[in-house]
Amino acid sequence: MNIAKYSIRGIEISGFRNMAQFVDYLFNDNDMRTGTLIAINAEKVMTAEQDKPLRELIDKAEYKYADGVSIVRSIRRKYPNVDMQRIAGADLWEAMMERAGENGTPVFLIGGKLDILAEVEQKLKAQWNVNIVGSQDGYFEPDDRDALFERIRASGAKFVTVAMGSPKQELLMRDCRMVYPDALYMGVGGTYDVFTGHVKRAPKIWQNMGLEWLYRLLAQPTRWRRQVKLMKYVSYHYGNKL
Repeated sequence: MNIAKYSIRGIEISGFRNMAQFVDYLFNDNDMRTGTLIAINAEKVMTAEQDKPLRELIDKAEYKYADGVSIVRSIRRKYPNVDMQRIAGADLWEAMMERAGENGTPVFLIGGKLDILAEVEQKLKAQWNVNIVGSQDGYFEPDDRDALFERIRASGAKFVTVAMGSPKQELLMRDCRMVYPDALYMGVGGTYDVFTGHVKRAPKIWQNMGLEWLYRLLAQPTRWRRQVKLMKYVSYHYGNKL
């Protein structure tokens, strides 16, 4: 399956027609691909311009996809007649878990609070019969990382999802892959909280209009500092500096 590649501010992004095509590509006829999945949005693009280690992690990741509407719009502006859609990380994670349940794919979960993680496991098993071979909440000491990596390796997991926020989750995935490269790793941010209903996601109409960021800002005004940097991205978009 040939997937088109597009460049935004030097970051190569894969363009998928829809969620189904992406999931089929990653599962590759039930032989799950290995590597790292990273969601790309405008905030991450701007952060990577100032954070060299994060930029290196992004550049080395095998699968970078357009998680933000602004990224899709920028790609369409730079590359006319593009056939691709935004693929929200939270939606992709659920679609991947559903397919993993169908295929019996071994899954390892990392991140979140202990009680939230337990809810995630219970719901995944009940909803899609996901084969969870191990888990670890996000509140462990740095000295415990090596033992965690060994647990993941010993579990034989083929899909490892990490909900620790960026760039912490990307750093963890990078280091774990050095010990155990035989899995697909996905950073999922706050997806566990959304999946269990502890955090409300923006209504579909807000998502479709590309205003999910505004919904989150209104719900959490303390995020305003994170949104300021997006003004520079807007200047890149309309100034043809993509």
